[in-house]
Amino acid sequence: MGGLIPLGDASRRPRSAAVATLLIILVNAFVFLEELGGGNRFVRTWSAIPVRITHGHHAITLLTSMFLHASWMHIIGNMIFLWAFGPAMEDVMGHARYVIFYLAGGVTAMMVQILAAPNSTISCLGASGAIAAVMGAFIVTFPRDRIRTFWFILIFFRVSYIPAVVLIGFWIFTQILNVGVVADAQSGGVAYMAHIGGFAFGMITARAFVIRDRVAFRGVGY
Repeated sequence: MGGLIPLGDASRRPRSAAVATLLIILVNAFVFLEELGGGNRFVRTWSAIPVRITHGHHAITLLTSMFLHASWMHIIGNMIFLWAFGPAMEDVMGHARYVIFYLAGGVTAMMVQILAAPNSTISCLGASGAIAAVMGAFIVTFPRDRIRTFWFILIFFRVSYIPAVVLIGFWIFTQILNVGVVADAQSGGVAYMAHIGGFAFGMITARAFVIRDRVAFRGVGY
């Protein structure tokens, strides 16, 4: 058993605090606490259920579902990935553009999943699609940046510096291998098609959101 946990971009220092990324994390945490109190009824109300949306109902859940999570591990894992890649993209997009990009990526990811399984009654939820969009934009914008990464295999572990193109490339490769598989959780799951859809959105639209003169901001050693 092993894994890779990205800790952040070691190749550059953002020019300003990642306030939007932190705000998104706080909103996710707040909604998760609301879930714990509201239970399954809360989740079914605000998660995206494909069959409802394809029949013209609850379109707002395309947005709200990206702030719901199925478990503590689900939200912690997602927020770790967001904090690893979000600040650098927020820095080169600007706070407002970054928030718009994040939300658009999440909605697009969920729409891709719904198109893949329009009659599904499984609750789709989680920030993974939006975060995949951030990762897609990152690999286009900073492919050579080194990502400080904690990796472990059984009882062996260490921190290494892995090129973004390798780390993110490996991640999206595993998502493609799992197309069609839904990760079941307490109240449903998030499909890998949502991850792929979000990632593609990020790669395709990154240049439209990135402010080019911010990309060359000075890097730092590692």
